[in-house]
Amino acid sequence: MIACSLALAALFTLPVKAQQVAPVKNIVLVHGAFVDGSGWKPVYDILVAKGYHVSIVQQPLTAFDADLAAVKRVLDLQDGACILVGHSYGGGLITEAGNNAHVVGLVYIAAHAPDKGESEADNGKRMPSAYKSLQKPANGFDYIDPLQFPADFAGDIPKKQAEFMANAQMPTADGVFHAVIQNPAWRTKPSWYMVAKADRIINPDLERMYAKRAGSHTVEIEGASHSVFESHPKEVANLIIAAATGAVK
Repeated sequence: MIACSLALAALFTLPVKAQQVAPVKNIVLVHGAFVDGSGWKPVYDILVAKGYHVSIVQQPLTAFDADLAAVKRVLDLQDGACILVGHSYGGGLITEAGNNAHVVGLVYIAAHAPDKGESEADNGKRMPSAYKSLQKPANGFDYIDPLQFPADFAGDIPKKQAEFMANAQMPTADGVFHAVIQNPAWRTKPSWYMVAKADRIINPDLERMYAKRAGSHTVEIEGASHSVFESHPKEVANLIIAAATGAVK
């Protein structure tokens, strides 16, 4: 009878353990301000080649609530656990959207990770960034001066590509940077963080503060600009894979 009980216990325990260590196969990528989701293509290609199912959010950058809704719509389409990745302003979005039940891990790529009651704009004032090229026209949609965009946003990207990014940039509603976070998911879910050491858009020391405060698994990329997701896709993909294999379903 004892042997039978032990055998039954093992039978019911093994599947649970297997589920806990199974790698996550769904990845959701969220772009930041002034760009769109196409910039994720180098990372997308690497992850797809390794067997991951990758979805890219194309939020409109018109209002924080609208952008958050766009992220949530993609999360709701996932067929199971996923890793949620955000770059720059996208970090604020994944900080809120990461409370979705599908999300088991967060990856911040040179991104904001505000706490409850904080906004990206206020945190940026605490540790000012190096760039001075932000334009704020009367229509309420900010953009980066295209002539200064390559140096400030994409300093380690080939010149022609950086110039294309500058002229293809998406003006972004100024209000999104002032949205106040209410329920930061990094307080309850594991996170990974990539610091871009030559970032001129977000102060690298602010990135380090975010990572340390969240207890994130952190890597720093020497010479990386704010466009680290395009200039160092292998390193970015490797960090996402580390999250996917280290997260628990």
